[in-house]
Amino acid sequence: MTTYDHLLSPLTIGDLTLRNRIVMGSMHTGLEDKVRDIPKLAAYFAERAKGGTGLIITGGYAPNKRGWLKPLASEMSNRLQAARHREITDAVHEHEGAIALQVLHAGRYAYVPWSQSASAIKAPINPFKPSAMSSKQVEETASDFAKSVALARKAGYDAVEIMGSEGYLINQFLAERTNQRSDKWGGSVANRHRFPVEIVRRTRELVGDDFPIVFRLSLIDLVEGGQTWEETIDLAYALQDAGVSVLNTGIGWHEARVPTIITQVPRGAWVDYTARLKAEVAIPVCASNRINTPELAESIVANGQADLVSMARPLLADPEFARKTSEGRTDEINTCIACNQACLDHAFENKRASCLVNPRAARETELILAPVRTKKSVAVVGAGPAGLSAAVSAAERGLAVTLFERGEELGGQFRLAMAVPGKEDFADTLRYFGRRLEVLGVDVRLKTEATLADLQPFDEVIMATGVTPRALTLPGADLPGVVSYADLLSGRVDAGRRVAVIGAGGIGVDVSTALTHEPETLEEWRAHWGVGDPAAHRGGLTEPAPRVPARHVTLLQRKSTPIGIGLGKTSGWAHRARLKQEGVTLVSGASYDAIETHPEGGLVLRYTVDGAPTSVQVDTVVVCAGQESVRDLWVEGAGWHLIGGADVAAELDAKRAIKQGTEVAAAL
Repeated sequence: MTTYDHLLSPLTIGDLTLRNRIVMGSMHTGLEDKVRDIPKLAAYFAERAKGGTGLIITGGYAPNKRGWLKPLASEMSNRLQAARHREITDAVHEHEGAIALQVLHAGRYAYVPWSQSASAIKAPINPFKPSAMSSKQVEETASDFAKSVALARKAGYDAVEIMGSEGYLINQFLAERTNQRSDKWGGSVANRHRFPVEIVRRTRELVGDDFPIVFRLSLIDLVEGGQTWEETIDLAYALQDAGVSVLNTGIGWHEARVPTIITQVPRGAWVDYTARLKAEVAIPVCASNRINTPELAESIVANGQADLVSMARPLLADPEFARKTSEGRTDEINTCIACNQACLDHAFENKRASCLVNPRAARETELILAPVRTKKSVAVVGAGPAGLSAAVSAAERGLAVTLFERGEELGGQFRLAMAVPGKEDFADTLRYFGRRLEVLGVDVRLKTEATLADLQPFDEVIMATGVTPRALTLPGADLPGVVSYADLLSGRVDAGRRVAVIGAGGIGVDVSTALTHEPETLEEWRAHWGVGDPAAHRGGLTEPAPRVPARHVTLLQRKSTPIGIGLGKTSGWAHRARLKQEGVTLVSGASYDAIETHPEGGLVLRYTVDGAPTSVQVDTVVVCAGQESVRDLWVEGAGWHLIGGADVAAELDAKRAIKQGTEVAAAL
C-alpha cells in the first residue's frame, strides 16, 4: 500500500500552517462575478475544505475595473466587497481549511473594449485591442494590487496569490512579445521585471512580513517572444527578495499552441521544470498542471521536486480528494480526466464551470443528494455513464438500487472512449463508479438482459440503455472491411494500413487519432509539439519534430464546415492540430456514393465533393455515422425515467449523461 506521509505533512508559510501539501489551484467558476452567488461560492469552497484540502485558491479577482476579465467581473477593490467575502472565508474556516484570494489583472485578455496592457498589442484570442498603460497607470495598478491584497486580509483570507502567469497582465509585462515599452517598465530584463517586483514590495508594506503571498510564476511561456529560463530564475530571485512566500508554477499562455493540461498531455509533464526552479530558490515551490492522483502528488513531494502540489480540476472532480487519501481510500477518488468539457470550456464560454465526472461541482446548493425518508427500490437499466451516475447517486441517498447490464463489463460507450490514445484517464472514472457501487452495496447484475417482468416489482425505473452505432445505408456497406467504430475501439477488429473514416464528429476524430497513434515517451511528446528547453529556446519553443503515423487515414464528413470545428473550445484546437501532425487527409462536404471491392484487394470508397466524383482506395472503412437510442424496453406512460443516450443519441456526450443521471437520482 502506498503511503502519503510527505503529501499529508503540514507546512508553515508565514503565519499560516497548512494541514497538508494539497492545494486547490485557482479556477474561475463564474460564481465569483455576482454578489448573489456568494452563498453558492461559499458552499463550493466549504465542501473542499471539509474534504481536507490544505489550501484553497479562489478564482481571479481584479484589483480594479480595468483588470476585469469581462464586463462586471469579479473585483476586490473596496471594503464592501471585502465584507461580503467574510461569508466565504468563514465557511472555509468552519472546516479548519485555509483559503487564499487570487488577484488577477487580465490585461489584454480582458474581454472588454477598455482593456490595457504593457503595450498596445492585440491578443490572438481576443477581439479587443488594448491600450498601452501610461507610466502613471502602471504605478497606480501596482498600488491597486497591494490594496487588493490588504482587503483580502480584512476579508478573512489566510493568504493571497498574485497571478503572474498564463499570459495575464503581469506576464505581459515580463515578455518581449507583449512589452515593447521604452520607459522604466520595459526594454531591459530588469525593467520588465520591475512591475511584479514593485507589486510585491508595495504589498509587503501594507500587510507586513508574515502574511503569506503566493506568486504564480510562468515557468515556460510556450509562445514566441516569451521569457528565457535565465530571465525566469532572475525574476524568482527578485520576487523572493521582495517578500514572496511561495512560488506557484504556471505553464504556458492561454494563446500558446501547445496543450498544457488536456488529457492528451502526459501526467506530470511539467514537473521537472518545477524541480529546476526549486533547486534555485529558498522558498517553497508548488507544482501544477496534469497532476491528478495522490500517487503522483506524493512522489513529487517525496522526491523533492516541489513542496506543494496544486490540483484545480481534481478538486472539482472530488472535493474529498485529501480526506480519501488520508483515510487510505484512494480507490474511491473520482479522478479528473482532464477533458475540460464542463470546467474550462464553460469558463471560456461564459457559463458556470462544473465537472463532467462530478456535476455537483459549483452546484452544491442546487444539486443536492438528500437522504430519503422512505426507502424505495430503484432499477437502473444500463451501466454506461448515465446509468452508473444514476445508480451511485440514488444509492448515496439511501435508495435500494439494482443495476442491470447486459454486457460483461461496466462502462458502455465510455469504455470505448478510454481506448483512444490520450484518453486513458477515462478508465479511472469506471474504476471510481465500480468501487462506489461496491461500497454502497448496489446489486449489480452483469450479463443480465432486463425484462419487463424483472422491472415490474421496482418503485422506480431509470432507463439508461444507451446507444447503438447507426448503420451505414450505402451500397457496399456490408462488404468485409467495413466496420463500426465500436468494433474497432473495442478491439474486436483491426484496421489495415489505409483507412477511410466516415463521419468527422468527436468520434471520428478520436478514431482517426487511435488509428494513427504510435506510443511515445514524454520526451517524444514534447518534441512533437515543439517544446524545448527554455534555457536554450526563448519561451520554451522549438521546431516541432514530425510524427510518423501508424496508418494513412482519410477522414470525411458530409458537412461543409471545417472538420473538428464543433469540438471543445479549449481542447478542440489541439485535437485538430494532432490530426494535422499525423497527416490525416480531411475531406468536408462529401456525399458518399458507394463502397466497392478493389480488383487488387482492399476497398474503394467513392464519394462526391462539389459535384466532382472522386474516390480513395483503402483497406478498411470505419463508420462513425452517428448513433441511435436503444429503447427496446421503454414503455410510454409507465412513469419511468429516460436518460443518457437512450434519451438523446447525440455524440458520446458523457457530460450530459452523467449530469442527467445525477439529477434524476436527486429528484426521486
